[in-house]
Amino acid sequence: MNSQTLQPFGIKSQPVNFRALPPLSLYIHIPWCVRKCPYCDFNSHEASGTIPDREYVEALLRDLDSALPLIWGRKVYSIFIGGGTPSLLSGDALTHLLTQVRMRLPLAHEAEITLEANPGTVEADKFSAFREAGVNRLSLGIQSFNDSHLQALGRIHTGDEAKRAIDIAQTHFDNINLDLMYALPGQSQEEALLDVRSALSFAPQHLSCYHLTLEPNTLFAHNPPQLPDDDASSEMQLGIETLLAEHGYQHYETSAFAKPGKHSRHNLNYWQFGDYLGIGAGAHSKLSFHDKVIRQARHKQPKTYMDDVVHGKQVQSEQVLGKDDLAFEFMMNALRLNGGFEEHLFQERTSLPLLLIRHELGQAEQKGLLTREARRIAPTELGRRFLNDLLQVFLAAEN
Repeated sequence: MNSQTLQPFGIKSQPVNFRALPPLSLYIHIPWCVRKCPYCDFNSHEASGTIPDREYVEALLRDLDSALPLIWGRKVYSIFIGGGTPSLLSGDALTHLLTQVRMRLPLAHEAEITLEANPGTVEADKFSAFREAGVNRLSLGIQSFNDSHLQALGRIHTGDEAKRAIDIAQTHFDNINLDLMYALPGQSQEEALLDVRSALSFAPQHLSCYHLTLEPNTLFAHNPPQLPDDDASSEMQLGIETLLAEHGYQHYETSAFAKPGKHSRHNLNYWQFGDYLGIGAGAHSKLSFHDKVIRQARHKQPKTYMDDVVHGKQVQSEQVLGKDDLAFEFMMNALRLNGGFEEHLFQERTSLPLLLIRHELGQAEQKGLLTREARRIAPTELGRRFLNDLLQVFLAAEN
């Protein structure tokens, strides 16, 4: 779907007026990696030598201090430390960061605190320190257990190192997500399922299974590898979903599978159009107020971010979301959830009455992409398979 040639459907004048603000999460971005993967379009930068973790943590805390007036009095329900490769931080730096965050923000009881990590040996040795710092959920970027596929993806670990990292992580954490990718260069159906079976042998609480896509401005986009065709990748997807269902995993979002009660609370807040404050190089925020919703983006380059945060200029852009944006972005996120959303959530998170999109909802139902039952709106199996087509209903083509 080409977002540059489409615009959200029109909505009549309707004031934004929130009765209550949505739940709030905190996202912390660590921008460095050992090596940039050829498929990655996230804000990550190859580290040349040791990263300036102490200086960067101080910049993060300055950033947070500047943002506090935007979230005064609001409780934080989850923290996600993403990247890049956050596990490049030292245990001492992470401990200082989370200690200072707790001093500044009221965290909910048993708040979910997730840290992304790569399975290299050095990072695995830090898992004990990360747990002591307060991290209670670990997300490991495995991608594959097949060495040839890992090499094709530009990963710096081997399949054996991935398995060792999981073993070590499970001695410190009882809530672990494993990231896998499928439809890889030269990958067969059997190889894709073998990766999932290898992951299942560790009985993780959560699995994220992503279809490899060629994102703009990546090395793969400029020099595309030979990928499985649409039919083959669809077979992989169906096989993965069937296998995980047989092992008791709930497929609750496009790429997310969880044991009962182990859904990612932080990501659910995104998909249910909750609020989040993002700090760090390239981090994004979505924050609601009584009469408006704003988006912010920080400077992407780590040095620029660290220099500008000293002067309180770390925010590169800020915009107030219009009513069209609110309605469409809610649907774009909530329809990623296989179970959809309860009708009242639309008005709670956008301040707009659901009546304003009744025409689009009716169209989606007529096309068999959406169901409305017991005050719940959800994508059908067809809608899940063709999510872009479903979202297209909520867009109006430009003339």
